[in-house]
Formats: sequence, structure tokens, C-alpha cells
Amino acid sequence: PGDQRSPRRGVVVLLDVVWVEKMAKVSAMPGKAIVKKRTKKFARHFSNRFMKIRNTSWRQIHGIDSRVRRRFKGTIPQPKIGYGSDKATKHKLPNGFYKFVVYNVKEVDLLMMHNRTYAAEIAHSVSSQKRKAIIERAEQLNIKVTNAGAKLRTEEA
Repeated sequence: PGDQRSPRRGVVVLLDVVWVEKMAKVSAMPGKAIVKKRTKKFARHFSNRFMKIRNTSWRQIHGIDSRVRRRFKGTIPQPKIGYGSDKATKHKLPNGFYKFVVYNVKEVDLLMMHNRTYAAEIAHSVSSQKRKAIIERAEQLNIKVTNAGAKLRTEEA
């Protein structure tokens, strides 16, 4: 506890410092706002005409006479380099962190000095036993784990 003298009278005011046992939740470093130029998926050519390709992913058009490939006015938009993300915010998650896939406890230690920039994501193939050890170590180092709740539920008999 420190003390501070009041400027008016010679009264000593004691300031109590409260220590918090548990660390505060880590948050990402403030940075540039993430702006997506396009969030809607690109529609496959003729997906409005044929039910069998209604919800399929976008495919490049190859027809020699295709109006869409030749970019005629009024045709559906195609993916192009202009829709790309800003280099400063590319691969950034909505919570402000970048993802770092972790397979064991040793790899969590790599994020020790980068806990405000990178968040650990436990790989899909890691067992629940190792997951518990990884999450425990991440809490000690104050590292955010994006999928901390995965594979930790137990079945009730």
C-alpha cells in the first residue's frame, strides 16, 4: 500500500491495492478493423436453372461462347483478385486473434510472448487427455484457446 499526501491539509490517505488471484481474460491487441468486401458466396453458373447444382460451390466457366465468362453486362459476378482481403487483416478471426494450430503442450509454449496476437486452436486429432493438459497450460500462460470446450464432455450412463 502506498500513501499520498493531500494538497490542502497534511492528511495522509492510504491507497489499498487489491491483488486478483486469477488473471483477467486475454483480449486481442487493438488493430485495424476487419472489412470484408464480399460476404455472399459466388453462385455457380446456371445454379438458378438446374436443381442438381442449386447449392454447389462456384466453378470456373469454360464454354467458348459463355456470356458469364466473357463478362457481359447483367451476368452473375465472378471471383476476382479485387475481392481479396486487406493484407493487414487477412486470416484474422472476428475476435481479433490469428489462429495457431496446436498438437501438444510444448507448442503452446511458443505462444507465450504472443498471447495478444495469436490464439491457440487444438487440432482435431488430439485426444481428450492431451486437450486437458493443453488447456491447463494455456490458462497458466494466459493464452486464449478457441475450441477449449471440444471433446471435454463426458457421457452419462
